[in-house]
Amino acid sequence: MSPILEDSSNGGLPERDSYAKNGFVHIKNPHLDLLPEDILYHFDLGTKTHDLPSMFGDVKFVCVGGSPNRMRAFALFIHQELGLEGDSNNVADICAGTDRYSMFKVGPVLSISHGMGIPSISIMLHELIKLLHHAKCRDVTIIRIGTSGGIGIEPGTVVITDVAVDSFFRPQFEQVVLDKVVVRKTELHKELAEDLLQCSKEIASFPTIIGHTMCTYDFYEGQGRLDGALCSFSKEEKFEYLQRAFSSGVRNIEMESTVFAAMCHLCGLKAAVVCVTLLNRLEGDQISESHETLTEYQKRPQQLIAEYIKKQLNLS
Repeated sequence: MSPILEDSSNGGLPERDSYAKNGFVHIKNPHLDLLPEDILYHFDLGTKTHDLPSMFGDVKFVCVGGSPNRMRAFALFIHQELGLEGDSNNVADICAGTDRYSMFKVGPVLSISHGMGIPSISIMLHELIKLLHHAKCRDVTIIRIGTSGGIGIEPGTVVITDVAVDSFFRPQFEQVVLDKVVVRKTELHKELAEDLLQCSKEIASFPTIIGHTMCTYDFYEGQGRLDGALCSFSKEEKFEYLQRAFSSGVRNIEMESTVFAAMCHLCGLKAAVVCVTLLNRLEGDQISESHETLTEYQKRPQQLIAEYIKKQLNLS
């Protein structure tokens, strides 16, 4: 059976209250209208148990990343950068009732962890996008900030993704729906990427580039590592593959960008992926930098996104 290419149209269905045309988050699921209540199980939130418009209606920026601790640190950092009142240490985890994800709200910024890999971020995004829809948020920008392995670039370089590609260097994400393979485009917002690159020019302490990001389903074999519990290829085959990736425009590898780009594109969200590289995969597989160096690296995407948000809010 041939894969089905899914576009960003509504599949012949009427626009849900013209949300997509008015800056609201567009949900491509008519069945939601039939639910008496929508329970966002992994967030421990619901449309009957919580006043979502009151709680989240002013959100303009959503930043997502793998680690709960990192996203809490980002929430504390952005609280300070925006000059908000109150003690930043009192920022509470809205999802404290569940151990799946963590969520922190700081003014118009929502900071959420998504776990590791496509399945985990996919679950989070389904509920996040519905949350933004139910809360009637408008003109939302969503940015994934994280870590990655670089290809042919120095460790510590921040990569802004222009195109998210799969392991075959194709700009697409394949989702199995029932017994069919649905192919979705992995388009990201070009103007947002350029705006982020422009912001980076005001931060001289680290290099920032735009490039393709390759998304894999695995950290070890899927990324051509020689140091996993299993390895079915040679060192020569590994380097030949990574060189082909570099020649195709790939500058870093991670495990979430394709599904992130696909889902945000389908729902009309202005989205970007900004990841720092922890090593150059052409020079090795293991992350050997000191804890202090890695901690500083991980702060770099946060600094760039904070600068962008401040500019958007006319605080810079």
